[in-house]
Parts: sequence; structure tokens; C-alpha cells
Amino acid sequence: MAENILDFSTIKGKDVFTSSGSYCGKVKDVELNLGKFAARAVVVGAEDGSYLAQKVGGSKNVVIPYRMVQSIDDIIVMNDFQTSEVEGKE
Repeated sequence: MAENILDFSTIKGKDVFTSSGSYCGKVKDVELNLGKFAARAVVVGAEDGSYLAQKVGGSKNVVIPYRMVQSIDDIIVMNDFQTSEVEGKE
């Protein structure tokens, strides 16, 4: 899992890739667990033709559990996943 994020606004709009290099989309939002003061998930906008859009069946926002995020820098790298591990959001 990625280290703590000090400012959530710094990751909004960043490109998201899988660890194997497949492009997924851009970060649209971060979901928080206020009880634990921690990130719960990142919401990724799956762009047409991206790996994520192919996995979830189209262009939509997808909730990625934060435990799947490997690193955050100029881009965000997440673990490869099964469709059942992510949640589509209209």
C-alpha cells in the first residue's frame, strides 16, 4: 500500500496505471474513512479504451480500494486486479 497522503488535492487528476503498465484513467476523488483518519479508496475515471474501461465495461468512475495502490508520485501505480475487486460508480 502507498504511504500516507498529506494533501489529497495533490493526487486529484493524476494518471493511474497498473503495475504491469496498463493505463486506467485519472483520479477523480478520494474516499476517506473518517473513523480511522485514512484513505479508504480512490475513485478513478475509466477513460474510453483504457484497461480499466475494458475491465468494467465502459467509461465510468470506478472505486479502487486504497490497499491496491502501490505508489503515488508523478503517477499512481496500483496492483493488477480482478473485476470483482473494484466497484463501478455511475
